[in-house]
Amino acid sequence: MGYAPDPRSTLAPIDATTEPSLIPDLIARIPWPRWVVFIVILAAGVLLVSCLICVICCCCHRRRPRKQPKDKEAVGLGSAQSSTTTHLVQPDVDCLEPCSGGAQQWGRLLLSLEYNFGSQEIKVGLRQAENLKTEGTADPYARISVSTQAGRRHETKVHRGTLCPMFEETCSFLVPPAELPRATLKVQLLDFKRFSEHEPLGELQLPLSTVDPQHVLESWYQLGPPGTTEPEPMGELCFSLRYVPSSGRLTVVVLEARGLDPGLGETYVKVQLMLNQRKWKKKKTSSKKGTTTPYFNEAFSFLVPFSQLQNVDLVLAVWARGLQLWAEPVGKVLLGPRASGQPLQHWADMLAHARRPIAQWHHLQSPREVDRALALQPRRLPLPRLHS
Repeated sequence: MGYAPDPRSTLAPIDATTEPSLIPDLIARIPWPRWVVFIVILAAGVLLVSCLICVICCCCHRRRPRKQPKDKEAVGLGSAQSSTTTHLVQPDVDCLEPCSGGAQQWGRLLLSLEYNFGSQEIKVGLRQAENLKTEGTADPYARISVSTQAGRRHETKVHRGTLCPMFEETCSFLVPPAELPRATLKVQLLDFKRFSEHEPLGELQLPLSTVDPQHVLESWYQLGPPGTTEPEPMGELCFSLRYVPSSGRLTVVVLEARGLDPGLGETYVKVQLMLNQRKWKKKKTSSKKGTTTPYFNEAFSFLVPFSQLQNVDLVLAVWARGLQLWAEPVGKVLLGPRASGQPLQHWADMLAHARRPIAQWHHLQSPREVDRALALQPRRLPLPRLHS
């Protein structure tokens, strides 16, 4: 006898399509149409692939050495087969940088030169300097002179904490046309030191015979190694300045001098104030005998209102009395708004640090040169009245 299969004991076949699926259920639960969902998924995939491609390209670009563009590749002048001489071709900027293994570079100067046949003066424009050679930073300034004018020189303003100073200063020197072929322009770059010798940074000696006086020339010149600094036969003077704006009191303390001529018998310092290019006030120190390094340490005070400060010139002069009965000036220092170089910087430091004494050494300049820079106006004496 056969038994009928029990419907409860038989296992029904399992269909795979009846199991729940995660992705279709999620898609079915989204209230957006299906074509919108597919577009969003496609856009996300494209964005992800683009990001991966960018990351791969950046990694490969960093590992690969960068090639120099063809328009900036250095071209050797020796390989150029042409009749053009190399000194007519302006060198590339990369060639001006100091090369390893070559001669030591001291920097370069941008100068402009112009000669005026009418006034017989050569006009020197010192524009800027670059890549000065020193350890760390410096406070550079320039000293310009011409070999045919002994004792005449121009000092620029001191530029703080830079090896690429922008001077933009102009000076003139009297050079007759007959002396032009044998004259030499000398530009010294020095590092300003307040209480010690100034450190030379480089030097340029340019024979004016190589300059065409018919044209205005402006070009870069390579600096050479600094030469020995010229001896100062007139010596140096140390003094301090202090100005109090509220009371209008200018205090000058004459400290000491050094490097004076041993043949001077008796020396003293005269302090003089000029107002509107006319002599105004003057005082002098005590005399020191038989020494090349006299020590004074004497203070002098002047009442100078702040409104008149821009019209005042301060002159400190070292005077000497020899075997003769009369005294003569050995050297002078001019300070004030019309000064230049180191004295002008000292005057500016005094104004920038009010109520504080600022001491500094100064080289004595030729008395004739200082008097020429002052251009003092003569005092007009009153004419006597004629009685009728």
